[in-house]
Amino acid sequence: MAKIRAVVVDPDAPGRLVIRDVEAPTPAPNEALIRVAAVSLNRGEVRRSTTAEAGWQPGWDLAGTIETPAADGSSPAAGTRVVGFVRSGAWGELVAVPSHSIALLPGSVSFAQAATLPVAGLTAYHALKQGGLILGKTILVTGASGGVGQFAIQLARLSGARVIAHIRQPDHEAWVKEAGANAVVIAEELPLETEFAPYDLVIESVGGKTLTAALGSIAPDGTVVLFGTSGGNEVTFNAQRFYGVSSGASLYALILFHELKRETAAVGLQRLLNLVASDQLHPPITIEAPWTKVADLAQQLLDRQFLGKAVLHLSE
Repeated sequence: MAKIRAVVVDPDAPGRLVIRDVEAPTPAPNEALIRVAAVSLNRGEVRRSTTAEAGWQPGWDLAGTIETPAADGSSPAAGTRVVGFVRSGAWGELVAVPSHSIALLPGSVSFAQAATLPVAGLTAYHALKQGGLILGKTILVTGASGGVGQFAIQLARLSGARVIAHIRQPDHEAWVKEAGANAVVIAEELPLETEFAPYDLVIESVGGKTLTAALGSIAPDGTVVLFGTSGGNEVTFNAQRFYGVSSGASLYALILFHELKRETAAVGLQRLLNLVASDQLHPPITIEAPWTKVADLAQQLLDRQFLGKAVLHLSE
């Protein structure tokens, strides 16, 4: 069997992530083989790698060039620059990607920019879709200094919304304002009452008392979109306030894999790529490194040592 190099879990190695020889993927008829140029890191896949079994191959986001088109003719042609999304195994030299999860890169978009879009970009995109027409509405983004938060701020502003960013660290204020936040709330926990509430839409990833405050400050008929609980899984909130003051409001649990059953990744990715190409959307890349540094960068991500997105390049 042909071999390629890929990142795999090795429980005995420092950082548990190493580059090893593995069997080359065998694509299904509706899958194209992509020669990977760049990947980006996400907290979910990195967190799973800390407990995954030996040999597991992490990775969701990738960008590269079609090496072998899908046998059923559903993918772009060989040599086409693309971005792709898979459930695991994106961090390898050659990856089989379903055609419905592939989008074409405009000429002005780099592999590094494209590699940030599948998970962080699509999560922000689908979260904002839950708010419907957000022109002129007030939107709160919690955890706003992360990759999803950065994309959510930019996309909300492009849609004509007033964006309030909640962050925990004062030194992150300039970062979120540069992304386009109209105002910033700096607090370890989101205050229940702020001068900006009520909110028509809340993009929430913190959980705990921050989710409690979000539920208590949502506008009538508004929506709290929850896609993470980095600050705590247990939540206690005033139910009477939620259904009384915020009548018609809803809490929506967003899982990206579920959203992609309704609209394929290719659709959202192409929209995001076009915004990047027209210089309206700016991927928040703060670190670029060779993929040999994957274990170090993964640990830095877990330790919150950098803002935005880290991109790994496979060419050394």
